Amino acid sequence: MTQRKNLHELEAQLEQLSAQEGLALIADLFPGKVTFSTSLGQEDQVITQLIASGNIPVKIFSLDTGRLFSETLDLLSRTEAKYKQIIKVYYPTTDSVEKLVSDIGINGFYDSVENRKSCCFVRKVEPLRRALAGNEIWITGLRAEQSANRSDMKRIEWDEANQIIKYNPLLDWTFDQMLAFIDEKNIPYNPLHDKGFISIGCAPCTRAIMEGEDARAGRWWWEDSKKECGLHAR
Repeated sequence: MTQRKNLHELEAQLEQLSAQEGLALIADLFPGKVTFSTSLGQEDQVITQLIASGNIPVKIFSLDTGRLFSETLDLLSRTEAKYKQIIKVYYPTTDSVEKLVSDIGINGFYDSVENRKSCCFVRKVEPLRRALAGNEIWITGLRAEQSANRSDMKRIEWDEANQIIKYNPLLDWTFDQMLAFIDEKNIPYNPLHDKGFISIGCAPCTRAIMEGEDARAGRWWWEDSKKECGLHAR
């Protein structure tokens, strides 16, 4: 099956399968060309559990921006140990980080949306492109109810920005459904979630949310723009 071909038919087929069955099907259809990006968030921890428990041949990677919470890095280690699963880590290049800091300052991302997006590009978008290279399917933990920006996403769709098919196995999962699964399967998760950090990214750019706030409100809270870093540009 070539990229972008028969996505409508594949989506209809995936609709009839559980998330784990869908992951197994995708891995079978695109052998050696499927990769999963985990940020160690709750959704991603669920997918890691599904891959590991089903012995599904999917490569797993994560992006270390250099500004992550220590709790996130600890969780990476705990997850690898629990599931006996290697998570390949990609880092921003030294030259690009040095130039970024020279141009905007160590915390210059607070000064403007443009600066913040430049930081996200150097620390996340460019490493992601390297991680996706050579693959045909990119698995993500996106859920439709996470934000308005994601409510109209499809379970499987063409990602134009990265020229790859994106598969979102948990797209229709609710927050409560996800938490129940984590509890049932004893899945390790970031302790910051218990302190009001729902969506966790880089430490300088993430805060706990207030009661009644959108799940993404704690990301880049000083901005009024859409709460996306560029990884899932549409």
